Amino acid sequence: MRPGTRVADAILQLLSRDWAGLAIALLPAAAGAWCVTLGTGWRILGGVLCAVALALGLGSLRHLVHVARVRVRYPPPGRMVDVGGYRMHVLAEGDAGPRPTVVWMPGGHAGGYAMYRLHALTRERTRSVLVDRPGSGWSDPGPFPRTTAAEAVELLTALERAGERGPYVFVGHSFGGLLMANAARRRPDLVAGLVLLDPTPPDVVAFGPSLATLRHVARDQTALALRHLFGLHALVPKNEAHSPEDPTRVLAVIETRAKANCAAASILRELSPGGITRVGWQTVVHDGELSPLPLLLVAPRDLTGGDKIFDTVDDPEESARVRHFFLTVRERFLAASSTARRVYTPEGTGHDFPDRVPEFVVQVVGSLLDEHAPGAPDPF
Repeated sequence: MRPGTRVADAILQLLSRDWAGLAIALLPAAAGAWCVTLGTGWRILGGVLCAVALALGLGSLRHLVHVARVRVRYPPPGRMVDVGGYRMHVLAEGDAGPRPTVVWMPGGHAGGYAMYRLHALTRERTRSVLVDRPGSGWSDPGPFPRTTAAEAVELLTALERAGERGPYVFVGHSFGGLLMANAARRRPDLVAGLVLLDPTPPDVVAFGPSLATLRHVARDQTALALRHLFGLHALVPKNEAHSPEDPTRVLAVIETRAKANCAAASILRELSPGGITRVGWQTVVHDGELSPLPLLLVAPRDLTGGDKIFDTVDDPEESARVRHFFLTVRERFLAASSTARRVYTPEGTGHDFPDRVPEFVVQVVGSLLDEHAPGAPDPF
């Protein structure tokens, strides 16, 4: 690991602690006090530094009070399980019966609660599990750096220590799909099937055109962590009821803790050419590595919702090449298993289809569950 990367991870590790704002505020306070002792010419600078320290300290105290209130108002709905000196949150509901247990993983580095609607629909017919990656949701930050390979192992450990038993159907959306494919590769004996919801193809990162949304995502998450540490939280209307029926808002409040942004900033560094080069051997799932595991690749037929990516390409021929690249590169996941199948999402849906058509997603997952029910014919 490069020295600069180690320093960045050490900084993120510090910033992931909610008290880090107070520690940072001490720096200008100490510098200001020292300036005051130097004499009249330095006192103005010393006063400015002390004022900055006071503002930072008050902002940090505001954040700590906010965190305390959130803890009381939104306790973990599931279990906190130790995975080696830090805890992960696992919410498991429903009776598996003869069918496999479904485990969901959202995109980005969001907490499992982001897929609560899918979970709620699924738990009626089988056991359904939401897991918060370290740093996300209710889980502890965990060690840094955050990597997909490490989180695949942590996911499997959390399921085991929560008392869950396979076989599992792993379902992952976007960046979460890449994680689930990694977990399935490590323990194929525990997995009955894999459903990848428009998963993130590593080739997009390694060989695709430079995208500002990916290039700046780690930096933006670090900036958001600093905003939260000093009490600059996004406002949620007070008349909005927070409940399991409103999972997006609940998760938004839970993840105003700096740990969520710091963990995301760390792992999302993988989504750069340099990052994927460093971790690619452990992150990429190669052709045939999941055979003969049943695999469903569920994604839109076209590039609905992705126009902003192509609007930056002025040359028509180059734009056509970029579109072709994005349409074909995700199909590479089909090569991971000899029993892979392609499922197209409803017309007009884009990358966010799990949020827009959850019933469709549950139906697709249910079709895989039915194949594993007693007496079901072998589809392959």
